[in-house]
Amino acid sequence: MVEDAAVWCAVHGLVVEDRANQRSGTVPGVGLVHAPFSLLPARFPASFFNQACELAPIFNELVDRVSLDGEFLQAALSRTKQVDEFTSRLLEIHDKMMSINKKEDIRLGLHRSDYMLDSETNSLLQIELNTIASSFPGLGSLVSELHRTLLKQYGKVLGLDPKRIPQNWAATQFAEALGRAWAEYNNDSAVVLMVVQPEERNMYDQYCLVNHLKESYGVATIRKTLAQVEAQGQVLTDGTLVVDGRTVAVVYFRAGYAPTDYPSEAEWRARLLMEQSSAVKCPSIAYHLVGTKKIQQELAKPNVLERFLDNKDDIAKLRKSFAGLWSLDNEEIVRSAIQKPNLFVLKPQREGGGNNIYGQDLQDTLIKLQKEQGEALAAYILMQRIFPKASLTPLVRGGDCFEDLTISELGIYGAYLRNRDKVILNNQSGYLMRTKVSSSNEGGVAAGFAVLDSVLLTDE
Repeated sequence: MVEDAAVWCAVHGLVVEDRANQRSGTVPGVGLVHAPFSLLPARFPASFFNQACELAPIFNELVDRVSLDGEFLQAALSRTKQVDEFTSRLLEIHDKMMSINKKEDIRLGLHRSDYMLDSETNSLLQIELNTIASSFPGLGSLVSELHRTLLKQYGKVLGLDPKRIPQNWAATQFAEALGRAWAEYNNDSAVVLMVVQPEERNMYDQYCLVNHLKESYGVATIRKTLAQVEAQGQVLTDGTLVVDGRTVAVVYFRAGYAPTDYPSEAEWRARLLMEQSSAVKCPSIAYHLVGTKKIQQELAKPNVLERFLDNKDDIAKLRKSFAGLWSLDNEEIVRSAIQKPNLFVLKPQREGGGNNIYGQDLQDTLIKLQKEQGEALAAYILMQRIFPKASLTPLVRGGDCFEDLTISELGIYGAYLRNRDKVILNNQSGYLMRTKVSSSNEGGVAAGFAVLDSVLLTDE
């Protein structure tokens, strides 16, 4: 079964770059390995899966509404920017756009909301909402297909029904959203600009979208790093963004979410240049800021959702999915976290796996921050720790299969497109399942902590 799965991965492009090969990540087609995956899909109750899918359009709308309230974003992040240089630079660009009253008529969001099933309360709780560079729509779709193929062959022996794996159209639906945003821009000779990291281990996930865009919509994509955009880009007097001689209709960020993406001022100049242009940004600087941990925590406060959404049922559905979230100004919660550090997670304002603080480190960090006092507390939020049920799972990495106790995290993709007052798209757009060894606190596949998985719906 492992051999069949590995062959399927190679034939269907379920691959990532091989870190052991020096040219891998920069030269396409060189040094590939299959993406790490779970051999069997993860069991997940259908009722909770449907709940998560139902939330996607509501979160899409919420991101759009919050993004339009520049004063809320600036005020909510005002203390964070004093202690977090990266957030401060993003806010600076946002502030410049507000001062010139820059309007984004066409707004495109490709989001992913991540959840875990908490075994203590038997409830679906949101971990975070990603509004920039939501990865794995391509490879995530392929893993669902891989598992369906394996269960068609081995399902009877295993007692597993391939029909229980939900269809996953994440790659085609993200490509459709990009294609329709390109069409709204209304320039047949324009391209989609994908902003990427200089060494991109996950480029084939990105190329899934590039290929769908070309084949289904006839839209060409150019891939550039932030540094290349700075060197080759300009904004014409009418606002048109031109990069390497090509007019850009849509800027799709698959980089720019981490401080390491901005090693020099050139990268920040590129970010500002693109933001000043009339190209559709996915995400705009405002959408990017809505995805910060601090805004997640602010939105969980009483009466804040009511500021942005009118539908009481929608608000109740969102609230039901919120885990406990607190600022470090809450002395009572900080005391609780120091006394019982295993019940909390300390989160800085960072995207991508590998940044959260747990256990003894959480306790030490909080004690240190308390002693320092001042604004350092504003760089973090505290979150209730979620305890999913662990199960024994066969995992495949580098062609080798091993069993371990694992927990899973469900990501639901959402695509949102509007032009002025007209909502063109507001969809749940497929899903991503990531499974990790339960002894690991972190969960990023690209960061090396987890494997790709899919969902096997159960009736429980």
